[in-house]
Amino acid sequence: MIEKIKAAANFIKERFDKKIDLAIILGSGLGELAEKVKKPVIIPYNQIPDFPVSTITGHKGRLVIGELKEKTVLCMQGRIHYYEGYDMKKVIFPIYVIRSLGIEKLIITNAAGGTSYDYAPGDLMLITGHINNTGVDPLRGDNLDEFGPRFPDLTTVYNKEFIKLTEEVAKELKIEIKKGIYCGNSGPTYESPAEIKMMKSWGANAVGMSTVPEVIAAAHCGMKVLGISCITNFAAGITDKPLTHDEVIETTNQTKNKFIKLISEVIKRI
Repeated sequence: MIEKIKAAANFIKERFDKKIDLAIILGSGLGELAEKVKKPVIIPYNQIPDFPVSTITGHKGRLVIGELKEKTVLCMQGRIHYYEGYDMKKVIFPIYVIRSLGIEKLIITNAAGGTSYDYAPGDLMLITGHINNTGVDPLRGDNLDEFGPRFPDLTTVYNKEFIKLTEEVAKELKIEIKKGIYCGNSGPTYESPAEIKMMKSWGANAVGMSTVPEVIAAAHCGMKVLGISCITNFAAGITDKPLTHDEVIETTNQTKNKFIKLISEVIKRI
């Protein structure tokens, strides 16, 4: 895996050889931020050696590297999900490629369902912690000693300084932002009302099908992480409304201007 990671990173370096300040993983419907990048170098995932390809609507499946708010950024315009049929090593492969490019800061975003009326569609939520309910740890198997220890600690993986900065920026921009715990599930089935009730009892404020594996890998290789969920719907059982992916995309489209405004200013200061 180390050789494959290095080959993918070298492929990217051949096309963009400048220092990159931070990486951003853009979740379902949130990819428009990458369209704001100036002087972009665009690399489709399917051109990068051994890089997994996103297959989900709302994920363009490409790297966009360039300038944004006076920083050099790498945007993953679309992510890889466990439910697409990839094993966890493939899901976290992009994180190790990003780290091999010398990037130490990661902003990770997702679309999520709120587990109560306190986390409503259109809300933005800073992730302060997560619950791994996928049934598997992405670091299972041989440890990549070049990147990190066998038993990484997740206590401070969601960087407190980044959280504080984002709260300050949101206040200045008059954007309401919430904080909470994200529960990552395997998908692709939406959670049942009974499961949502259980996860809420665990302390989960939002649920989704991504983010946790990538954050665990980021912690393993010593990256500083800022996590933000866009609440796109009430989770199953909160209302009688059926859940659909179309609703997820529709809500992110309605929220994207607020999201882009907030993230852009955070990027400027981070």
